[in-house]
Amino acid sequence: MDFLRKTLNKIKPHFSEGGKLEKLHPAYDAFETFLFVPDHTTSSKCHVRDSIDLKRTMGTIILALLPCLIFGCYNIGYQYYLQFDPGFISGNFFSFFNLFLYGLIKVTPMIIVSYGVGLSIEFAFAVFRGHQVNEGYLVTGMLIPLIFPIDCPLWIVALSVIFAVVIGKEVFGGTGMNILNPALLARGFAFFAYPTKLSGDKVWVSDGYTDAISGETALGELATLVKDNVPTEQVNNVLSNFSTEGSYSLMNSFLGFIPGSIGETSVLAVLIGASILLMTGLGSWRIMFSALLGGFFMASIFKLWGANPFMDLNPIHQLCIGGFMFAIVFMATDPVSAAQTNTGKLIYGFLCGFLGIMIRVFNPAYPEGIMLAILFMNVMAPLIDHYVVESSIKRRMNRINI
Repeated sequence: MDFLRKTLNKIKPHFSEGGKLEKLHPAYDAFETFLFVPDHTTSSKCHVRDSIDLKRTMGTIILALLPCLIFGCYNIGYQYYLQFDPGFISGNFFSFFNLFLYGLIKVTPMIIVSYGVGLSIEFAFAVFRGHQVNEGYLVTGMLIPLIFPIDCPLWIVALSVIFAVVIGKEVFGGTGMNILNPALLARGFAFFAYPTKLSGDKVWVSDGYTDAISGETALGELATLVKDNVPTEQVNNVLSNFSTEGSYSLMNSFLGFIPGSIGETSVLAVLIGASILLMTGLGSWRIMFSALLGGFFMASIFKLWGANPFMDLNPIHQLCIGGFMFAIVFMATDPVSAAQTNTGKLIYGFLCGFLGIMIRVFNPAYPEGIMLAILFMNVMAPLIDHYVVESSIKRRMNRINI
């Protein structure tokens, strides 16, 4: 570390005011503060001293995402080799390392593209505006690959990143100013611009080309049950996949051994990440709890209604499939685009979960309804906070008048 410190100190004058590379100072500052805790201090009289900065905060969130990334890599290899012979997996023919390595080789290019394209844009805007590089993309750059299917072309990932960073962040002023979650915005852009690359049964399993497994996600299977005139035999086949012995059983859905986006299939991995966020105080338990409650409430209503086989799914099972759990832990809790007041967080989270399950069941064209629900609630969050604050002011004024 001393070598790095001396090297940075040696080249720093070139990037400082009056140096040859003065315009590139934001890029230099980004690398320096990433490697070492910044020594910047405020000039005002009152300020808080703390050993943690935004880069270290983002690093903790990335640590919380690692369980999802590690299991996602393993599940990619698992689903790939399951095409050829399920006995290979059950007979431990392939070790954990072999399956993980296959998935890692597939995921790494997506991560490189995400960070390469996103950080290049961030650096370009920082240099153009003459301010420090925003650290927010450190987390967004990891989130975007985790919510995409493994066979999504890299050029679509790149275009989605460009749209999310430029339209979702920079036009609003950068990190801390965006009204929508950038990672979800990238997913939404790809879903509506290139729907065939984020839906169907061809993109969820790496290099899928055999008939050994369908390659369809659990939500994709259930979405077919909402369509009219579905043959009884097809309904029974789909529902059998969600039984105790089926490929989409509650246990498989909880552990994550099902097709889906790279990092969202394992509820267990998501819960490990959630515990890290809660223990470090970086995640809002109010949003997580209320979103879980809202999703369970809506799923329970559907269970009682029972208008179609999709609604008959166990509420707990309903929450364990798709990206519901991943979204409420890592997306809905985004401190910038979520509600800010404590009461507002409870309302915001409940509606995210409630609307997410509602959209998924009522509209089979958008089985991953939690994405649209959170984006919609991002827009509504300021309104929720406004009325919560107004209600508090009114209540206190009534006390004074009494």
